[in-house]
Amino acid sequence: MFHDDQHGTAIVVLAALTNALRVVKKKPADVKVVVSGVGAAGHAIIRLLAAQGYTDIIGCDRHGAIDPGNPNLDEFRRWIADNTNPRGKQGTLAEVLDGTDVFIGVSAPNLLTGQDISKMASDAVVFALANPDPEVDPFAAAEHAAIVATGRSDYPNQINNVLAFPGFFRGMLDSGAHQITEEIMIAAATAIADCVDADELNANYIVPSVFDLAVAPAVAAAVREATVPGSW
Repeated sequence: MFHDDQHGTAIVVLAALTNALRVVKKKPADVKVVVSGVGAAGHAIIRLLAAQGYTDIIGCDRHGAIDPGNPNLDEFRRWIADNTNPRGKQGTLAEVLDGTDVFIGVSAPNLLTGQDISKMASDAVVFALANPDPEVDPFAAAEHAAIVATGRSDYPNQINNVLAFPGFFRGMLDSGAHQITEEIMIAAATAIADCVDADELNANYIVPSVFDLAVAPAVAAAVREATVPGSW
């Protein structure tokens, strides 16, 4: 089932991360990712990243890394526990963030400090998307990370799920498809990422503007092309 907000956010996060890794010259299979927030949005992001080839993802809730031995996990946490964290890392959010390449927050404000970000890998990518106050102060994060994005319009690199719409549903309607797959969502994310020209791409410009009129048609076309007969 497609939930507008959560899956729209996942599509735009994947688009932004695709371009962020282009800037820092890293590949999905080579990076370590920590996601703070494992409700519907975090679950959607983690599943889409896994489908795109990110193999080392750790999901964290308020207690830290999801413990697969916990018998009381909800459906989102159970899937994450069973399908991520291949190194079996445990600890608080700050502890498991040590040495990782990518932080994605869809959780709560002020969970991390600049000092926590300083312990990430070189050329780190930080997406602190809690609104209105992100998981870490963007200016403190930028002292140590190569790329910082938030959900706010008053900082560079706004991750806004409006970039996925209305193009996504336009493409689905045009194709006559009614089953939404991860492949279609990845196609939409790739289209959004590619709306940023290579000569414009930089640490402060990894996603197109929400006012870019080229985005919706590009996403619609990508969705139409990705729709296969088996999805009808």
